[in-house]
Amino acid sequence: MLRFLVRRIIGAAVILVIISAIVFVLFYAAPRDPARIACGKACTPETLELVRKNLGIADPLPVQYFDWLKGIFVGRDYTSFGHCHAPCLGYSFQSRESVLSTIADRFPTTLSLSLGSSVIYLIFGIGAGMLAAVKQGKAVDKIASSASLIASSMQIYVVGVLATYLLVDQWHLLDRASYTPFTDNPAAWAKGLLVPWIVLSLIWTANYTRMTRSQMVEALSEDYVRTARAKGMSRRTVFFRFAWRGAMGPIVTIFGLDLGVLLGGAIITESTFSLQGLGMLSVKAVSTNDLPMLLGVVMVAAAAIVVFNIIVDGVYAFIDPRVRLA
Repeated sequence: MLRFLVRRIIGAAVILVIISAIVFVLFYAAPRDPARIACGKACTPETLELVRKNLGIADPLPVQYFDWLKGIFVGRDYTSFGHCHAPCLGYSFQSRESVLSTIADRFPTTLSLSLGSSVIYLIFGIGAGMLAAVKQGKAVDKIASSASLIASSMQIYVVGVLATYLLVDQWHLLDRASYTPFTDNPAAWAKGLLVPWIVLSLIWTANYTRMTRSQMVEALSEDYVRTARAKGMSRRTVFFRFAWRGAMGPIVTIFGLDLGVLLGGAIITESTFSLQGLGMLSVKAVSTNDLPMLLGVVMVAAAAIVVFNIIVDGVYAFIDPRVRLA
């Protein structure tokens, strides 16, 4: 297990470096010059060159990337901002604030949104899928399958507006979406995020219901499950000890990827409810051509996906006896 984790961590580091190099080249080789945007309309060539130097983009592209990569490990110096301590992701072209501190300020919102909705859609999605698999072909199965198909066809920006109008404005059942730090007021934190949690989990619940049902139906038809039944084991024991564990592998894989994507910024959900998380931060960075900020958000999203892939591979050994990690 230890050898496996060491190999995966080394591999993850290499993958992140490759991703950072590709993204850096794509962003900084873009036709829009961030220095010209920051310089304004009345910009002379001398002023433009000074702005490039101040922003740290006056050197050739390979040198810029090396300086950026070096800043993550040992820090770097900026003409305008002074020394940036490691890990340094640079400074925003627009706000002139540290990219890392801005991401750290926005990340709790995205983390709260992702984890809260994940708990809901995992409980209801897997539960409904297992029930549909047990009642395969019956009314419960047909209702669950039809409801999941309808829900998965909905869009967050439509469901979000409708849920806010009905649950908040008309019926006054829930509070309008907002973010309060958990450490300040746990109750206000949960109340402010309840509507976004419900809306986001509605669509994801539908996907996990269909996925769980499909995997459970397949697992229940496996030879080892039929053998367990033939040996006289109870239906409950066969279902949870054999079929459930065998079916959870692909679901855990997808969940790891989904949670990593959500932690990188639930863009549509945050935009719909005006939550200032990483999703909204990336949208603003794209619209203002704020390359350091956009690169920082992309790397956070990539790191989240890579880390959760490692965790998923480790979890395999515990939920599926057929998997062993060397």
